Amino acid sequence: MKKGQICEGIVERVAFPNKGIVRLEEGKTAVVKNVIPGQKISFSVNKVRKGKGEGRLLEVLEKSPLEMEQSPCEHFGICGGCTFLSLDYENQLKLKEKQVKELLEPVCTPYYDINEGIFEGIKGSPRQLAYRNKMEFSFGDMVKDGPLSLGMHKRGSFHDIVTVTGCKIVDEDYSKILSAVLSYFQEKETPYYHKMRHIGYLRHLLVRKAVKTGEILVDLVTTTQIAGEEEQELLRGFVGKLGALELDGTLVGILNTHNDSLADAVINEGTEVLYGQDYFYEELLGLRFRISPFSFFQTNSLGAEVLYETAREYVADAGNGKTVYDLYSGTGTIAQILAPVAKKVIGVEIVEEAVEAARENAELNGLNNCEFLAGDVLKVLDEIEEKPDFIVLDPPRDGIHPKALEKIIAYGVDRLVYISCKPTSLARDLEVLQARGYRAERICCVDMFPATANIETVCLLTLEK
Repeated sequence: MKKGQICEGIVERVAFPNKGIVRLEEGKTAVVKNVIPGQKISFSVNKVRKGKGEGRLLEVLEKSPLEMEQSPCEHFGICGGCTFLSLDYENQLKLKEKQVKELLEPVCTPYYDINEGIFEGIKGSPRQLAYRNKMEFSFGDMVKDGPLSLGMHKRGSFHDIVTVTGCKIVDEDYSKILSAVLSYFQEKETPYYHKMRHIGYLRHLLVRKAVKTGEILVDLVTTTQIAGEEEQELLRGFVGKLGALELDGTLVGILNTHNDSLADAVINEGTEVLYGQDYFYEELLGLRFRISPFSFFQTNSLGAEVLYETAREYVADAGNGKTVYDLYSGTGTIAQILAPVAKKVIGVEIVEEAVEAARENAELNGLNNCEFLAGDVLKVLDEIEEKPDFIVLDPPRDGIHPKALEKIIAYGVDRLVYISCKPTSLARDLEVLQARGYRAERICCVDMFPATANIETVCLLTLEK
């Protein structure tokens, strides 16, 4: 096996998140992404080191016995949004459960066996399709200098955009909005923003729809390269196009966000309300949440209820006059779900807009025992006088900063709950927590992202005395 070589092989297994392990002759292996266990594939070798290679998928020569005859989505395999949509849902869950177990087992084995009633398997999403409450679509073209596209990045491509009018992880309203916006700007011959040349106007279309209330918020993200009356006329037509749609949900706000940043991301450099309001409401576990276009909120509302019910079950004894820290608290969802059974909940979050939203939501839900602080967990922990009896951790994908983790451990709380959206980060942090005396009492996976390679894991840890 050498760089540039074209190889064939059978995918033996897929490690988290989507790393297919392909065994070749003489015991050599290669890692190829975006594959399914059991597929026969051809791939191009990009890198070789110590007999191990990394490859780029060229073609699926034979389907896996696990795959369905036909994927439910016409865009699957071209669009980079979904990885496991060709598997039925039961096999998706089995694959993700196996991946998490393979990551955590070697970390825990020196201390205990997670198979002895600790690892509780995986809980599925109530909806496997049309489950997302947020999509960020990108403007671009499918091929160089082709017609305007609006949708998701083509699998393996930084530039090419696939128009995903048939996307199955969102409901029909998203497709109607996407199609209407695309046809409008194609008709107007409005240029999209070229990431390399840094010229153009259209960047992203952000659509958020609450599952429980049906409220919809649409945000058109553009540069400032069209301005004045020309831009206002263009935006008036955009609003009119959306207003004429017959949707199942209710359009409560249409926005325009300016973003001249070089980064290929939705960055708010000023937002104007074109119609309605700049927020919508969603409901979780009997609580109501006001969500702005850039607020963090779990993208699967019904799945979030499963996740937070699991966390609440794990924090069952946090009541009886206890103080709970909710670290990396986002818009305060977990804090508010725990508030009825706690003396006080203190949330810490680095994004100030999220903290403001958390305060508003707590007031909206009549909760007066929640306090939300803005700042980096590493620094804010030094400023809180009231010590915790219980800690809930829900860090970003990269996990907890090592110094922050040391401060958390130093509190010496009897129990803590770690909610992880990336099991590799959880495995790394577990090594530190276990070396300092914590032991996993319960571990459960919750599938918040059907058809994709992502998975949430909830872990209840107890301090050995």
